[in-house]
Amino acid sequence: MAAPIIWDDKKKVNSNRVTVDPITRLEGHGKIEIFLDDKGDVTNAYWQVPELRGFERFCIGRRVTELNQITARLCGVCPGAHHLASTKAIDGCFGAKPTPTAYHVRDTFYNAHFVHSHIAHFYALAAPDFVCGPAAPAAERNVLGVVGRVGLELGGAVLKARAEAQEIQSIIGGKATHPVMGVPGGVTKSVTEEERQKMVANAKDMLEFAKTSVKVFKDVVYANKDYMSIVLNPDLYYHETYHMGMVNSKKQFEIHDGPIRVLDQKGNEHDLYDPKDYLDHISEAVEPWSYEKFPYLKKPGYKGLVDGPDSGLYRATPLSRLNVAVEMPTPLAQDALVEYRGILKDAGVVGPCQHTLVTHWARIIELLCCAEKCLQDCEDKDAFKGDIKQTDLVPVGRGVGCVEAPRGTLTHDYTCDENGIVTACNMVVGTTNNNGPICMDVAKVAKALIHNFEVSPGLLNMCEMAFRAYDPCNSCATHSLPGQMPLTAEIRNADGTVYDTITRN
Repeated sequence: MAAPIIWDDKKKVNSNRVTVDPITRLEGHGKIEIFLDDKGDVTNAYWQVPELRGFERFCIGRRVTELNQITARLCGVCPGAHHLASTKAIDGCFGAKPTPTAYHVRDTFYNAHFVHSHIAHFYALAAPDFVCGPAAPAAERNVLGVVGRVGLELGGAVLKARAEAQEIQSIIGGKATHPVMGVPGGVTKSVTEEERQKMVANAKDMLEFAKTSVKVFKDVVYANKDYMSIVLNPDLYYHETYHMGMVNSKKQFEIHDGPIRVLDQKGNEHDLYDPKDYLDHISEAVEPWSYEKFPYLKKPGYKGLVDGPDSGLYRATPLSRLNVAVEMPTPLAQDALVEYRGILKDAGVVGPCQHTLVTHWARIIELLCCAEKCLQDCEDKDAFKGDIKQTDLVPVGRGVGCVEAPRGTLTHDYTCDENGIVTACNMVVGTTNNNGPICMDVAKVAKALIHNFEVSPGLLNMCEMAFRAYDPCNSCATHSLPGQMPLTAEIRNADGTVYDTITRN
């Protein structure tokens, strides 16, 4: 059962600046800087990414066929997403399309990848907040605290389902974590009948676990009215943004291949474009206090960290994907989507859902859909027969590969010369899309909860919950590379007071 929300004791701070560093339960590094005025109220708060990775730059000069293994090592959380997006970009660089069999193998792999990633986030990273409670002691807000409340049986089922999804990735991709399957126009190996039968058995278990997860969400999260009052509070985790996601030809939910659909704040279709044309539709702004870029829609443009129809900031999340999808492509997930939309409508949600924490619910529906799709793929015996790759390919120039990563729309864009050497590389990853909205969510929650210099671990965790709903992967997202590293030098008088400050950005 979910824990009631009991706020821990607040303590006054004697500073106009509160820093949460490191922030917890995410991949990569980040911190939150909260600034208070003289009354102790929040003037602003920043989601700050202080690390620099620079993958785009050091991909240049490498063989383009190496990039789907190099970029898969951006992190250990979503290597499958980077591997597939990169492989699709490599396809384009060789003017190739995957054979029907190769496409099917890739699709099977990718649905299994989504299942394992969503399980990890929901149960290990997000669940401590609503199973243990936002204000539970920090030592209890972890996966062990969750298992202690939901029971060892469910804890064991979590590990089993995730392992089964990873085994499917290993059978197809060669490795469970850093796959090596992708080649231009295909995959490296066929799936044997014995392997297919093993994948069918795993996928059946994964689907049963996904059904269980839907029930767990209803029983533990939705049934907790205290928690839902936070989820649906428009003064907390709420911003009116555009929403982006991939769809298929029927405008159904899709993660592997299809056009990108964008809805406006009222639910009207703002944009629908082929991923290869993404630069005609989005761009990236840079702020001096973060190594993570700020993507935005070119129409209406970048207006800073503000929401509304005049701001080009958009979200690309599980919540966004359910917003932009007309329906789900599988029956159980469609039933779950109808129920989800009905409950939100009864709660007063009109148009696209803008409540950030509802993303956790959307993630569970995606988990169910991808488990269904993975089982469908595995059971299609004939689809694994046939040629697995193209032959006699030569580099032709530029390729753009796009998939829906578990965290959002992921785009890899490569240009290579006639020898297959990379001359240009650009990546817009899932978390990067959401950088602006994450910043706005963190600031809004901090301003709503922190007053009179009074803070507590529970309130600061509530600020962290704002980014945690996005399941951010900062290792993937930090691509902003200034011409030279920032530097701040202070010149002090003999008594220690600051005489001058020199800054280089």
